[in-house]
Amino acid sequence: MNPPRLPLPEGSLQGLRVVDLSRVLAGPYCTQMLADHGADVLKVEPPAGDETRTWGPPFDEDGTASYFHGLNRNKRGCTMDLTQAEQRAVLMDLLADADVLVENFKTGTMEKWGLGPDELAQRFPRLVYCRITGYGADGPMGGLPGYDAAIQALVGIMSVNGEPAAKGGDALRVGIPVVDMVTGLNAALGISFALLERQRSGRGQYLEVALYDAGMSVLHPHSANHLMDGRIPGRSGNAHPNIAPYDTFATATEKIFLAVGNDKQFATLCRLIGVPHLSADERFAVNSRRNANREALTQALEAALANFECKPLAERLAREGVPCAPIQDVPAALADPHTRHRGMVVEIDGYRGVASPIKLSRTPASYRLRPPRRQT
Repeated sequence: MNPPRLPLPEGSLQGLRVVDLSRVLAGPYCTQMLADHGADVLKVEPPAGDETRTWGPPFDEDGTASYFHGLNRNKRGCTMDLTQAEQRAVLMDLLADADVLVENFKTGTMEKWGLGPDELAQRFPRLVYCRITGYGADGPMGGLPGYDAAIQALVGIMSVNGEPAAKGGDALRVGIPVVDMVTGLNAALGISFALLERQRSGRGQYLEVALYDAGMSVLHPHSANHLMDGRIPGRSGNAHPNIAPYDTFATATEKIFLAVGNDKQFATLCRLIGVPHLSADERFAVNSRRNANREALTQALEAALANFECKPLAERLAREGVPCAPIQDVPAALADPHTRHRGMVVEIDGYRGVASPIKLSRTPASYRLRPPRRQT
């Protein structure tokens, strides 16, 4: 039931023991980050398994979906039915020498089993208990289940994502589960904060990370704009609400994304595409004026960009200090030479996944275990 521990891996979290009761995305993403950096993570699944094992295709030879594989490497695995008292007793034995517990059960479930944060704090005072919820435990929506797309809709993310209403655009969810991913990052960060504080106090603590809060936290700059002047943010396609030119622009081939953040970068852009006079034009000389004259700016830039192929121009501009990029699809991004150079795709015994983005000089991440097989 509890797989034998392997030799301690290297890494900044070497010796940290994590019991992972979470399922789906935010919790597993959090614990995979901890595992990549050396934590000994035991993933405890219910008898039916983590539901993301079925979220495919594609599936591996054992019938487990790629979705599960992307979130659960470097973990040992076991199955427990925590509705059974004897299984909960086994969990308590595991927690005796654990540092961190991560769970995302429906609010009240762990308390019903006698495993709530108050009960566990009395028995295991050094335990860091991380609960991931949809909306938090209380408040008008407290205890309700939360999923990424529903949170995106509720907190306003969808309202600013998509083509403008004037162009017939509808509100769209972001094409990745951004709320779940940010929640996982916040959970890992909160656990790190609690572990650091434990070095001073000798005591663990309870932390709750809610998808709703995480969704609200990523609304910048739309929330900041509204809180300052009351404006109601709308959909702007690929354009930035505060910066111009910051959008996709047509070239002689495919579109290029320009992310020009200051006046010096704009002057460099204009010089390199053969229209240096634009940076001196009073309509475009500073960002606030470029913002006010976006349509004229786009017309002027695209007239000049029509003389250039996208990819050679993007490389030249980037090397001259103008942030920009061609728009690549996922296969091209994964196969990009810079992806390879950064070591961002890893392989473990036939498993392939995206590496940790955290690059520590002395204690880098390591990739040791394939995602655990389904326990029978």
